[in-house]
Amino acid sequence: MKEFWNERYNQSTYVYGKQPNTFYKSQLDLLLPGSILFPAEGEGRNAVYAATKGWQVDAFDISDAGKTKATQLAKEHQVSLNYTVGTFGDLPYKKEQFDVIVLIFAHFDPENRMAYHQQLCDYLKPKGKIILEGFSKKHLEYSKKNPAVGGPKNPDMLFSQEMILSDFKGFKTLLLQEQEVMLQEGEFHNGMAHTIRFVGLKDT
Repeated sequence: MKEFWNERYNQSTYVYGKQPNTFYKSQLDLLLPGSILFPAEGEGRNAVYAATKGWQVDAFDISDAGKTKATQLAKEHQVSLNYTVGTFGDLPYKKEQFDVIVLIFAHFDPENRMAYHQQLCDYLKPKGKIILEGFSKKHLEYSKKNPAVGGPKNPDMLFSQEMILSDFKGFKTLLLQEQEVMLQEGEFHNGMAHTIRFVGLKDT
């Protein structure tokens, strides 16, 4: 997967655009700045937006090319990111370090997804928030009709509401909805999609 993402990001254009995800932006704009983590952050569009709003930003991805692009974008906006290239097995973060964790189209392999989500929950402070948007199980129909909309081809990597509630057990659900969404995010997220949106409060 590292080779796949390095190849995708290793071009001059930002393949998912430079603007933040619409849902994430709408949620972040409601919050006062604090510490925030972006797993699987790729080219940095969402992390850079948070930095421009005064957040202390950490991000990670398996792609060196993603970090290079994110660093470039941060320089364009005159902000800085603490961006780590690595896997879940070697992350430098501490327990209860972050006020918010943002997962935007962060689809992990089915065998490790729940463990990865639990690891991220451990990094979240009590009363911290998860902001998530991902492709739903229904999205496979949409990507078959229009490959330009993107998303995993493996149905086991797509989300259901039951999966979200199970992975983030113990969280207070502030928002959980499935809906059609028109994506216009660079080259690889274009067209009508079906997503799940979740905002959860760590209730311990």
